[in-house]
Amino acid sequence: MEQLWAPWRIEYIQMEKSEGCVMCQKPLESQDEANYILYRGEENFVMLNAWPYNPGHLMVIPYRHIGNLEELSNAELWEHGDIVRKCLHALKTVFNPGGFNLGINCGKVAGAGIVGHIHTHIVPRWEGDTNFIPVISNTRVLPEALSSTYQKLKGQIR
Repeated sequence: MEQLWAPWRIEYIQMEKSEGCVMCQKPLESQDEANYILYRGEENFVMLNAWPYNPGHLMVIPYRHIGNLEELSNAELWEHGDIVRKCLHALKTVFNPGGFNLGINCGKVAGAGIVGHIHTHIVPRWEGDTNFIPVISNTRVLPEALSSTYQKLKGQIR
């Protein structure tokens, strides 16, 4: 049997789970690289998903703790969309994916992992980026560490 190594997972397994909303807490910590925050706007910020589907999986997140898209102010919504566009451009420049999945999970039954804080997922996709491993073993294979992805994208969202 071959082994599949995912050394970054141990951090998640061993970390203390904090109270409150991680999407509210991370931008207050002023540790952007450690928290994988790539961009800060007036109303929203961008961070790498710590448990990504593919390399470059980004999330655009409003600073305000809000669970429903329709409750965003016009300024929040406008900037949110503009930042999504900037992220697409940066990901195309750095990784040259063949396409993207964009998604907002509204509510727990829709798949929201963090139910009370709306956010948009941007997942770069490449031809053949999925295979049998997720289907038969419920395991994802990511070819790049988050820190490497962060360094490649740092300063590219503008």
